[in-house]
Amino acid sequence: MSWWSEFLDSFLSHLKEEFTVGDIGEEINEAILQVKQYVTIGDYRVMLTDAVIVTWIAVAIFVLLFAILSARPVMKPGTKQTFVEMLVELVLSTAQGFGLTREEACHIAPMIGTFAIVITGCNTISVFDVAPPAKNIGFPIGMALCSIFYVTYVSIRFVGFKGFWKSLVTPVAFLLPFKILDMIVKPCSLALRLFGNVFGAFVFMEFIHIVLPIIVPGVLGLWFDLADGALQAVIFSYLTMYYIGEIVEVGHELKEHPERFQKQKKEKKNKKKAGASEVAAV
Repeated sequence: MSWWSEFLDSFLSHLKEEFTVGDIGEEINEAILQVKQYVTIGDYRVMLTDAVIVTWIAVAIFVLLFAILSARPVMKPGTKQTFVEMLVELVLSTAQGFGLTREEACHIAPMIGTFAIVITGCNTISVFDVAPPAKNIGFPIGMALCSIFYVTYVSIRFVGFKGFWKSLVTPVAFLLPFKILDMIVKPCSLALRLFGNVFGAFVFMEFIHIVLPIIVPGVLGLWFDLADGALQAVIFSYLTMYYIGEIVEVGHELKEHPERFQKQKKEKKNKKKAGASEVAAV
C-alpha cells in the first residue's frame, strides 16, 4: 500500500502541475522564438536555426517514406504503388486542366511533388510536438520565391520569351504594369498564406497544450497538425500549377492561333486610324 500511495501522490502532483496555468503569453512567446546555433566552417560562422534543422529532418523522413512506397514497381501494383500512382496522376490531370500538355505536365510533376512533400513534411511534423519550420517567416518566403522563379523559368521554357511576353500584354497592353505587379504579389500571397495558417495553428495548439494538456490537444491535432498542414501543401502546389497554366495557355494559343493576335493588332491600327481621321475632320 505504501508503494501505491507514493505512486498515486506523485501522479496527482504531476497532473496538478500539468493543469496549472502560468503566464500564457510568456509560455507562447518562448514557443515561437527561434532557436539559433552557430557552426564555424573555416573562417566563417554559419547560423543554423531550428527551422533549418527541422526542415532537413522532415524532408529526410518523407523522402524515405516515398522511397519505400515507390520501391520496386510491378505490372500488377499493390496498395503502396497504387497510392503513389494515384498521387502522380492527380498532379498530371490537374496540370492538364490548367492548359498544359501531357508532356509539359510530366515535366513539372517532379517539382510540384517536391513542393508538396517538403511542405507536408515540415507542417505535419508538429504532430510530434516539434515546432514547424513555417513559424519562421523565412521558410514561407523561401518556398514562395522558389515557386515563382520556377513558374517563370518553366513557362519561358515551354512557350518561349515571345509567349511569356504575350501573357503579360493579353488581352490588352495597358495591363502590363498590373501583370508585373501581379508577379510580385504572387510570392507574397503564397508566403503569407502558408505562414499565417501554420503560425496561427501552431500558436493555437500551444495555447491548448497549456490550458488543456490532456486528450483535447491530441484530438485537435488531427486537424491543425495533420489535415491543415497537408492542406496547405496542396494549396501551395495547386497555385504553382495554376500560375504556370496562366502563362502557358496564352503561349499555346499564340502558337496554335497566331491569326487571333494579328487580328487584334489590325483592329488596334484601324481604331488609331479612325481616331486620327476624326481629329483631322474636326
